Amino acid sequence: MTSFVWVVLPYAALTCFIVGLFWRYRYDKFGWTSRSSQMYENRLLAWGSPLFHFGILGVLLGHIVGLVVPETWTTRLGLSEEGYHLMAVTTGSVFGLMTVVGLLLLIYRRRSTPSVFRVTTRMDKAMYVMLGAVIAMGMYNSLVVQLLGGGHDYRADVAVWFRSVFWFQPDAALMQSAPLSFQIHALLAMGLFALWPFTRLVHVFSAPVGYLARPYIVYRSRDAHGSARAPRRGWEKIGS
Repeated sequence: MTSFVWVVLPYAALTCFIVGLFWRYRYDKFGWTSRSSQMYENRLLAWGSPLFHFGILGVLLGHIVGLVVPETWTTRLGLSEEGYHLMAVTTGSVFGLMTVVGLLLLIYRRRSTPSVFRVTTRMDKAMYVMLGAVIAMGMYNSLVVQLLGGGHDYRADVAVWFRSVFWFQPDAALMQSAPLSFQIHALLAMGLFALWPFTRLVHVFSAPVGYLARPYIVYRSRDAHGSARAPRRGWEKIGS
C-alpha cells in the first residue's frame, strides 16, 4: 500500500496532468481560459483576485525553494537551519494568509452574486474544494506544526522524496516517516494536479507570447463604396 501511494500515485497524477494539458490544448483551445466574470461583479473581485494571485505566487515560490533546493545548498550560502526555518514560516504564513483571504473572498463573491454563481460549473466547484483543502492543510502545517508545535524538518524527508520522483527513484520510506499532516498535504496536492487540466486553472500556463510577433492592426476609414450601408446625413466629410 505504501509503495502504491508514494510511488504509483505520483506518476499517475503527473501523467494525468501532462496528458490532460495536451488534450485540453489540442481539443479545447477556446476553453483554455479563466472565463472572467468581471463584467458581473467587480468590487469583491478587485480585492480577492490580487490577494489570491500574489499570495499563491509567494506560496509557490516557497514550495520551489523548500522542495527543489537541497538543504546543503542553503547551508553553503551561510543560511542556518534555524534561519531558514524562521524565514520559511514567516513568509509562508504571510503569503498563506493572503491566499486564504483572497480565496474566501472569491468563493463568497461567486456564491453571493447570482450572475456569477450561474456561470459556475461543476468542475469549478470541485476545483475550489480541492484547492481549498490543499491550502488549508498547508496552513495547518505552517502554523500548527511548524510555528506552534515542535516543527518538522521536511527537507530531510518530504523534499528528498519529491526530488526522487523526478529522478525515477522514489523512496516511499521517506514519506512514510513524515508526519500525517504532511502526507495528507502531499496526497491532496497530487489530486489537485490530476484535476488541474480540466478546470479553469489551465490559464496559469497562458502567456501573450503571440502578441510579440503578431502584425499590426490596420484601421481604415469606411467610405461609401466599402460600406454596406449608405452614409447618414450629418456624417459626411466637410467639402464632400
